[in-house]
Amino acid sequence: MIHTPICDLVGIEYPIFQGGMAWVADGYLAAAVSNGGGLGIIGAGNAPGSFVKEQITLAKSLTNKPFGVNVMLMSPFADEVAQVLADEKVAVVTTGAGNPSKYMDLWLGAGIKVIPVVASVSMAKLMTRVGASAVIAEGGESGGHIGELSTLPLVPQVCDATDLPVIAAGGIGDGRGVAAAFMLGAVGVQLGTRFLTSKECTVHPNYKEKVLKAGDLGTITTGKRLGHPVRSLKTPLSRALAKAEYSQISDEELDAMAVGALRLAAKEGDIQKGCFLAGQIAGMVNKEQPCAEIIQEIFTEAEQVLTGANKWVR
Repeated sequence: MIHTPICDLVGIEYPIFQGGMAWVADGYLAAAVSNGGGLGIIGAGNAPGSFVKEQITLAKSLTNKPFGVNVMLMSPFADEVAQVLADEKVAVVTTGAGNPSKYMDLWLGAGIKVIPVVASVSMAKLMTRVGASAVIAEGGESGGHIGELSTLPLVPQVCDATDLPVIAAGGIGDGRGVAAAFMLGAVGVQLGTRFLTSKECTVHPNYKEKVLKAGDLGTITTGKRLGHPVRSLKTPLSRALAKAEYSQISDEELDAMAVGALRLAAKEGDIQKGCFLAGQIAGMVNKEQPCAEIIQEIFTEAEQVLTGANKWVR
């Protein structure tokens, strides 16, 4: 079985994290992934601290394994969520869409392992200086907020820039992707979209169906004009956003078009007005599986590839 330093660092069986998807990754999903041997992560998203605390309590009731919480740093509730995590002393905090430096002392003082998502070498170096336990190098193939670099060039550059353990994310959906990440120097992987279609994920059935039916060209990136590009499935809303981005509409009006759209997708399954975040691996996912089965299947394949079972390697 594949065992790496990240397993020992956070106390997991397999070196795999579940992405902290806002309004998707709740206490049920996080607990299921952790029970399956990975690190389940609750997505705080734009939710208030009270909601995050409820999900932490829920996860604790369903698993005795470590799990984490992802903080979306652009959230208006980031400050109160940060304090909740310190009070609850969660095992791991991951962060996205910003710089978590202002919260590092708070979290480290509570004994929390902080593992930020980074999209560049410069951010990886900064996180190394401020006391992160590891970093997640996430390429632009992922769903949600994305950076400029793709996973393939980003991961090895981050590995060269820091002595911290590096988890690869973005465009990884099966054992072949896991094997590739390890060959680039990563010691773990983070998957989001693959777990979105798991049996334990409580997202609206319409969301799962759209991911399962997506093809290789099923995603689109919008929001670059506003400075925070986002990858989602092609829908009436995302197509309208892409068109408006090159119109005379003001930045404020453009931003307002997507307010609340993710929650509409995740909780109400609104096909017309919802924003269905998903990574480019959506075209690779074609069935709903339990989290534990997903993890075992991925690492069985990864071991086969890494030991030369790939028929093209001789």
